Amino acid sequence: MTAPRTLFEKIWQRHVIATRGADEALLSIDSHFVAEGSFHAFGALAKEGRKVRKPRQVFGSPDHFVPTVGRDGGLAGMGDVEARGLIEYLAQNAREYGFDHFGIDDERQGILHVIGPELGISQPGLTITCGDSHTATHGAVGAFAFGIGASQNKQVLATQCLWQKCPKTMRINVEGSLGPGVTAKDVVLAIIAKIGVTGAVGHVIEYAGPALRGMTMEQRMTVCNMSIEAGARGGMVAPDDTTFAYLEGRPYAPQGEHWNKALAYWRTLPTDTDAKFDREVVLDAADLAPMVTWGTLPEHAAPISATVPLPATASSPDKRTQMEDALRYIGLAPGTALEGIKIDRVFIGSCTNGRIEDLRAAAAVLKGRKVSVPSWVSPGSSAVKHAAEAEGLDRIFRAAGFEWRGSGCSSCVAMNGDSVRSGERCASTSNRNFEGRQGKGARTHLMSPAMAAAAAVTGKLTDVRKLVVTKDRP
Repeated sequence: MTAPRTLFEKIWQRHVIATRGADEALLSIDSHFVAEGSFHAFGALAKEGRKVRKPRQVFGSPDHFVPTVGRDGGLAGMGDVEARGLIEYLAQNAREYGFDHFGIDDERQGILHVIGPELGISQPGLTITCGDSHTATHGAVGAFAFGIGASQNKQVLATQCLWQKCPKTMRINVEGSLGPGVTAKDVVLAIIAKIGVTGAVGHVIEYAGPALRGMTMEQRMTVCNMSIEAGARGGMVAPDDTTFAYLEGRPYAPQGEHWNKALAYWRTLPTDTDAKFDREVVLDAADLAPMVTWGTLPEHAAPISATVPLPATASSPDKRTQMEDALRYIGLAPGTALEGIKIDRVFIGSCTNGRIEDLRAAAAVLKGRKVSVPSWVSPGSSAVKHAAEAEGLDRIFRAAGFEWRGSGCSSCVAMNGDSVRSGERCASTSNRNFEGRQGKGARTHLMSPAMAAAAAVTGKLTDVRKLVVTKDRP
């Protein structure tokens, strides 16, 4: 009789081609995503005279170098010659090697970790790779998805397989149900604050528990997206009826009898009852509140009602030094109340929080209100942008004073001019608050879309629950 297995173990074992040593395997890769930053891998292929092994399993779209403003002119309207060249090179490689490509003018274009699930390319039970750390996002559908480097990118393109060391397993159970104003972003920030940015190194996380099961697919994607910020190799949620309802009918999802066969397989994937994990972590959803970061690591997160912690309370001398350096950069003193800290800019978007539900949550706070600081929103894909415009969300953002931009990664990584000036504080829905992440000297505070919208209105870090309660009073 087969021993009980976790979701990860089922996927891993199904994809092993060969093994070497105690913990390394050659894995078959089902889907591989490439952006314009993959030019190194394609250049290596050309130099060695190789072809893409299985082009039907490769998908490309520009996301990092595409501008979020002035998109009406398409590729021809791009003033940055180098960025335009990289985007053109990706399109050229798609034509030469025969893989599907969603270019800058394609309605399916967007951040790869948004369009993968959106198009139904990301499916339960698959192995998924991309040359970007936030590939973990795709694990929300019940896949093993992970980021890879340039040389590995070339290996997958040339062979559609990859040598990998088998990671350990961790299950994070979020028990109970979330309170009003508490979102998926708050859950994952609370998790990282609890276990730290190295807390899941060497592990794949499976997120479980009633709070996770109650999340929509888009909310699960937010949680899995930030698994990498805890050091994990990937993040996963077992597929269920929520997953299947989300995928059914999407362009790349199985159709007809193929759908029925896929569904039968997908239902076998959830972790067996008695399966063992190398580590277990439990959080109570009832204890969670809207979160914001106060420092320069995602683990530097606390409830909005808290104060900036004292370095003297750090668990080690190294941690104390790290906290002191973070506070020096971020310009905050220990003991400062988080609520009320003035901010200079607001950004809503990214592969973490650029989906339609994120925009709806922010728009619900902004409706009938005006922003007090420069603010902009960048939908995660062209499809999200069009859907938001069909719902009238863009009109709410614009009426409030937000800039309504195109899809892309710019504001997350300070590219294409989408940066925050030195010394300015940005309330951001992105995934990283590292030094210089949004621009040299920029100070980033991570939070949910609703919290970012509240900060835009008040010009300071604000508990969105107070704003919503005030708004809903007769």
